This record gives sequence, structure tokens and C-alpha cells, in this order.
Amino acid sequence: MTEELQLPAHGLAAEPRLTFHPDREEVHPHPLQGLIEFGPYSRSLLKTVIDPIRVAIIAPHGEVPAVRNLIQDLERNHLPRERRAYLVPFPGFTQVFRVKVTAATEAAIVEFPKQFDEDLRAAAAPYVFLAEAVARALRDLGAQRHNFDVVAIYLPNRWSSGFYGEEESDFDLHDYLKAVTATRGIPTQIIREDSAMRYHCRCSVAWRLGIALYCKSGGIPWKMATAEPETAYVGLSYAMRPQDTRQRYVTCCSQVFDAEGAGLEFVAYETDDVRVERDNPFLSRTEMRRVMTRTLSLYQRRHNGAAPRKIVVHKSTEFKHDEIEGCFDAFPVCESIDLIQVQQEVSWRGVLLNKPTMFGLRKGEPSGYPINRGTAVLLDGRSALLWTQGNAPTAVGGRDFYKEGKGIPMPLLLHRFAGHGPWGPSCSAVLALTKMNWNNDALYDRLPVTMAYAQVLARVVKRMPEMSPQAYQFRFFM
Repeated sequence: MTEELQLPAHGLAAEPRLTFHPDREEVHPHPLQGLIEFGPYSRSLLKTVIDPIRVAIIAPHGEVPAVRNLIQDLERNHLPRERRAYLVPFPGFTQVFRVKVTAATEAAIVEFPKQFDEDLRAAAAPYVFLAEAVARALRDLGAQRHNFDVVAIYLPNRWSSGFYGEEESDFDLHDYLKAVTATRGIPTQIIREDSAMRYHCRCSVAWRLGIALYCKSGGIPWKMATAEPETAYVGLSYAMRPQDTRQRYVTCCSQVFDAEGAGLEFVAYETDDVRVERDNPFLSRTEMRRVMTRTLSLYQRRHNGAAPRKIVVHKSTEFKHDEIEGCFDAFPVCESIDLIQVQQEVSWRGVLLNKPTMFGLRKGEPSGYPINRGTAVLLDGRSALLWTQGNAPTAVGGRDFYKEGKGIPMPLLLHRFAGHGPWGPSCSAVLALTKMNWNNDALYDRLPVTMAYAQVLARVVKRMPEMSPQAYQFRFFM
């Protein structure tokens, strides 16, 4: 008689709560409701956001007033027309963030000439023409840095020929502009016609744009409320920077987040000491120690020289032996080191089956909603599946809510190459970090910010004209 095969038992991590005050018990699982009820986290901190937030403008000829109207619209009330199970009414920027937002003075306004549209259409390489024009406008604004906090760059749909380059050029205007402004310490907000100016739900626009402007001005909207104390979360990614026609150099990007998921700083620099397997770069022991040592110094700078008790490193590829040894070399004073591969593409799926009821529901009938977000299945001592997407009723007052709306969610595969202890804290931390993207208004992302931000940074860094050994704040790349 053959032994019956069974799937391992599953568990459910609770929906993470967010905190909106450094000292008081002001927590909520819903980021937008928490902002309305308590205000942003940094309202209680000194010297974070200047009141009012002044927004400089770069816009086409005759369209500066439209951008000003968009900024003024943030001070009005807006009711949701989409995602009604989740999206809450926007009561106005000042009421939410406790500071005002306004367009900057005329000195910080750049308007393209009337002839610009025709010149762009006639350009042999529209993406080069548009990129150079916006870069010049940003240079002009640099002399007025004392007159603004954030730059809004309006890109209408009719300029779309300049948004991307030819296929072989791998050019992206958004990433190029972020690379240019990050090196100058200028936070920017790109305004698109379809997603901001003409989007049908003004409530959604107000929330997204409001949170983005507040964060890019130096504000902290919320932090993780249930993080392990004295823990640093690190995201590691790589970018390929073209050097010449024969070689490409790998750039390492590493960010460090404190125990509450803040501390959005990262380091990036070029290195040749790598090996590439199936197009994936892996660092030598020396280079991994170098990367992680600088990461540790970022954490210590923010914590009065204290080292974290625990280090958690996330990356999308496996950790090679040299990389593991390099991490342990860099963190000799840490009590615990977790090295976790976060893999997106997996073949696993999960479907929720309803229990039979007295009303005649058949056993095993599929539910109308996916399995709950936070469901975890342990595959073995080193691997676990975690559903960061799924039904999230506890975050929206008990109603069913699936952010993606349709489809069967795919879990993340977490594989631990170093570390010990139960999987519960690791899964809860990953789940909480999916709520720390300050560049949108959603309840969660699929990836934790350690991974999502590392990918954004790697994409932008490869377009930076020069690599500086300095630490960068992520708000310049949002």
C-alpha cells in the first residue's frame, strides 16, 4: 500500500499595520484611512517638510495654467469613482498632510516656446531632442533651487514620440530625467496627460499625486508598525552600464531600510569583479563585502553609530557561496543574518475552496475571491511560498477586496540561503514591506520595497552620466 502524499500545512500572516506617529499608538492597516485619521508620520518630526510645498513647473507653451490648476485641485475634496471598496474620499491636501501645496513663483516656471511642438515633430531623433530640451530646462531651474521644493514636468501625449528611443538604444525618458535630476539633488514629479490631467477619477489622482509630492519634499507618510526592532532590510540589484562597444560594467545597487521600513538611501558604484551566469551577475566575496560594508555604514549613520542586531538581504537571484561569505565578512557584529532570494516567476498557484454550508454549497466549490493575502506554505526548511496578492478583507473593514480585480494571484518563492528560525517573522516582514511604496496610493505591491526599489534604482542608475560614491536618497528616483 502506497503512502498517501499530502501538501504541507499552510499558515496566514496577519495584514500588517502601519504607524503614523513615532511615539503614540496611531496605527491602521489602511494607508489612506490612517493618513486621514492621524496625519502623516513626519508631522511630529522637526525639519522634514517646508510649509508650503512649492512646486516648480516645466510645461509646453500655454499649458502652465493647466499644471497650476492641477496643483490647486489638490486642495479640494474629491470622491472616488473607482476602487470604491478601497479608495476613500480625498479631503484636501492640507487636511491630509498638515501642510499646504502651491505652485512656485514665476522665477521657477519654465515654458517651452510655441515652436517647440513643430521642432519635435521634425526632429530626426525625437527622444534625443526632447530629452535635451527638458535637461536644459532643469539646468535653468537649478539657479532657482531656493524657490522650489519639487519640479513638476508636464509631458502631453502629443510628445509621445520622444518618450522612448529606438529599440537598440534602450532609451526611456522617465529614467533618463530621474538620472539627471538625482545627480543634482532635485526631486521631480512627471505629469502625464493620460494618467493625471485627463484621468477620470480625480480622487485617485489627488491621492497619488499628493502622496508623491509630500514624500519627494522629504516627508514620511507612514512606517511599518510591527517590524522587528534593530533590524535592517537591504535590497540588492544589478544594472548593466554600457562603457564602450566591447564591454559592459555591472553596477551594484544596495539600499538600506530601518526596522520600520524607512531610511530610503542607497549606494551604487561600478565594479568589474563579477561573474555572469545566464545573464545574471554575481559578486565576488570581496565585492559583496564592499557593498555590504557601505550599506552597514548607511544604517549606522542614521542610528548614532549603532549596528543592527539583525540584517535581512533580499535579491532576485540565488546567493552564491562567495556572496554569502562576503555578507558574513561585512556584518561580524550582527547577531543574525538572513539572506533570502525573492523569486517572482513560479509555477505554483492556489485557489480558495469554500467550506460546505447548510445552504447546499458543494464541497470543494471555488470561492468567488482568491486566497487571502498573507497565505504562506512551507515547502521545506529553506523555502516557502508567500501570497502577497489576494483577498485582504481585514484592511478594508471586513469586506472582500482583491486589488488586482481578476486573475489567480501568483505567490513569491522565498528561499533562505542563510539564517535560521521559524518562517513566520520573515513572511510577515516581506508582507509589511509590500506596503512601503510611497510612490502610489495602493494597499500593497506584489514585491517588497527592498526588491521593487532595487529594480527601479538599477534601471535608473545605468543611465546616470557619472557614478558618484555618495549615498543617494530614494526620493530623487521616485
